[in-house]
Amino acid sequence: MNASRKFLTITGSLALAILAGIIIILVALHWLGLINAWLFPFKPVIAMLISVSLSCLILAQIRQEPKQQNQKSLKPQRRKKPKRRWPNRLLSLLITLLILFNIPTYFLAYHMTHVRIAGQPGIGIPKPRNSSIPSDRGLPYITHKIPVTQSEWLETWLIPSQTSSSKGTVFLFPGNRGTKGSQLLAPAQSFTSFGYDSLLVDFQGVGGSSGNKTTIGIKEAQDVVTALRYSQQLNLKPPFILYGVSMGSAAILRAISVNGIKPDAIILELPFARILDAVKSRLKYYRIPPFIRAELLIFWAGVQHGVNGFTHNPIDFAHDVNCPALVIHGEQDKWTTVAEIKALFQNLKSPKQLIISPDVGHQQLIGIHRSLWNSTLKKFLNSL
Repeated sequence: MNASRKFLTITGSLALAILAGIIIILVALHWLGLINAWLFPFKPVIAMLISVSLSCLILAQIRQEPKQQNQKSLKPQRRKKPKRRWPNRLLSLLITLLILFNIPTYFLAYHMTHVRIAGQPGIGIPKPRNSSIPSDRGLPYITHKIPVTQSEWLETWLIPSQTSSSKGTVFLFPGNRGTKGSQLLAPAQSFTSFGYDSLLVDFQGVGGSSGNKTTIGIKEAQDVVTALRYSQQLNLKPPFILYGVSMGSAAILRAISVNGIKPDAIILELPFARILDAVKSRLKYYRIPPFIRAELLIFWAGVQHGVNGFTHNPIDFAHDVNCPALVIHGEQDKWTTVAEIKALFQNLKSPKQLIISPDVGHQQLIGIHRSLWNSTLKKFLNSL
């Protein structure tokens, strides 16, 4: 058995052994009552270990040398030249590097797109909770749970207009790992003072909604659709205006382009243009070389969630927007450049406005310059 085939066989067998060991340990700990094994991410871990094992074992079989015939020849045998081993060693090295590079990237993708229930073992940050409620700001509200399936739901807060009659309804959606309590209360307070009812929505995986996953706006687009379609059951008054922060903006644009919703107006604060550029900018910020790793992160996250992340580009979705749009961005945003925002804005066909604040980063403008945010939004809403 040559070196590369031996290495592949050992690696494939080791992956299966690790899988078996994980299952045995989880069953034992669950039986002892120490953990809830059902919270462990079985599907992605099993898929990864089985794929590594099968890949290695198949490659080992391909590398198998043909058996030599034992027939003796009457003619004297020439002395065979010793085989060069460097190709096998090079192949083994490349396979080792490939495995070592992909395994941490796979788990990083899982960590970035999953949350865990606080106090429970698992991979990912604790599930974000609502740190404050509307009554903390003196705002009356009603909590509604919008059903998604029999076991899934979106938790929302409906805050009525502070005026005698409502001018319409604003649907508010938070950014990645943001909640209605952490990112949407301040904007909602302004919207209600302008005369609009506000429906604050927790995406699945955060706040009071079900789930433990985030897909950076891909599946969240369906949450936007679900909330908008539920407006009839809640007797919400049109026109319907959608407001999104960062990932919430991406979900709104995707829901318009892919799902075909038709809001009366949209407000996009801190959007990103392309998911690949957004991932690269974050890797660079944390001094992680983005070359190949960004593509692998998107690939493995797509495998885990059953989506194609490479097509998730709000700059392309913007072509399908046919309603008035307001885009708000900070010039100091370290994740998305002004050039990217201007390119996205250029693709919007409908009546549009762009506000770029020179001293704001990836932060909601209302938290830095509330008066500017209020005057900008009031002017936009009055133009509808």
